[in-house]
Amino acid sequence: MSLDPEIRWIATPEALDAACADLAQAETLALDTEFFRESSFYPVPALVQLYAGGAVYLIDPQAVAATPALKRLLGAGPTKLLHASSEDLEVLATWAGVLVSPLVDTQVAQALLGEDPAMGYQRLVAHWLDENLPKDETRSDWLVRPLSETQLSYAALDVVYLLVVWQHQRAALEAAGRLAWLEAECDTLLAQAGRNGDNDAQWYLRQRQLWKLAPRQIEAYRRLTIWREGEARRRNLPRGWLVNDKLLFAIAEGMPENRHELARVEGLKPGQIKRDGDQLLALVKEAKHCDEAELPAALPVPVSPPFKKRLKALKRVVNAEAEALGVAPELLLRRRDLEALVTAHLNGGALPLPGGWRGERLAAALTHALDEVVTS
Repeated sequence: MSLDPEIRWIATPEALDAACADLAQAETLALDTEFFRESSFYPVPALVQLYAGGAVYLIDPQAVAATPALKRLLGAGPTKLLHASSEDLEVLATWAGVLVSPLVDTQVAQALLGEDPAMGYQRLVAHWLDENLPKDETRSDWLVRPLSETQLSYAALDVVYLLVVWQHQRAALEAAGRLAWLEAECDTLLAQAGRNGDNDAQWYLRQRQLWKLAPRQIEAYRRLTIWREGEARRRNLPRGWLVNDKLLFAIAEGMPENRHELARVEGLKPGQIKRDGDQLLALVKEAKHCDEAELPAALPVPVSPPFKKRLKALKRVVNAEAEALGVAPELLLRRRDLEALVTAHLNGGALPLPGGWRGERLAAALTHALDEVVTS
């Protein structure tokens, strides 16, 4: 393949619509973005790359808004190929106001073929095509104009190989009977990308030390993280610039009742207290006085023998299935998923068993493993 593809710079609505017309009949469309995100919650789009086998279209989102033609192209039409798509989906949702569909994530496809679940694009291309891509512009400033010839070439190469890589991946997935698995995985990626509000409500569960808190403290932390996520969006600030998880956890742990007690939280700056102190205290107060029935259950201690015994049993199931399938265990179930199963089992709740193809391969064995722990 050529390392010097034709590049067309798109910076006007007319040129963008012409590019969309050229790409609309394609069966598959390679897609990538470049963006900046150091000082904002939302990514600042700097470049959008499109390729269907002819010219590479480089769209300047700083100069042109997404047109209806582009929204139709991204939201329907050809299958879109992206590699490690989560941030790209967010960039395109922010700039174009559309969720990219239908989607194939080539990183996920490679994971289902038994490779590294987080294989980068350069390694992917080397793996399938024995081509070594340049790395010089990985941390380039993509907002500068005009872009250099090196930047333009680098951006183009981010999409030109995806079509051929996908041909290899698709054939391998079909041979392994896993193409439907990829479709299900990509549908899940799109569903998650479209649920920002729901994701906010679940953010608190990422906290690895949540088991150290009592139910009212957990509820306080849950409310604090929901507020922070919403405010970070509203103010368009990185969540850590507003108030990070560590500080929110410390506030929930201390359950302060006034500004004097809030000021004792290590790391919380006077400016943060002045700006948001009343809101933080109000959220803690809500957790203190909410009905007992609304509180989450206390979490089991993950270093306790009952927890460790169950977790070990579940890991054996997942590791055995992963070995049988020739994939990484974390592709089947993450540690967070295993811990959720253990927690539900210890609390006597419904087990959050995996669904889809994972459920077909694992659900019965996971349930059996937990039952055996109880009877052993």
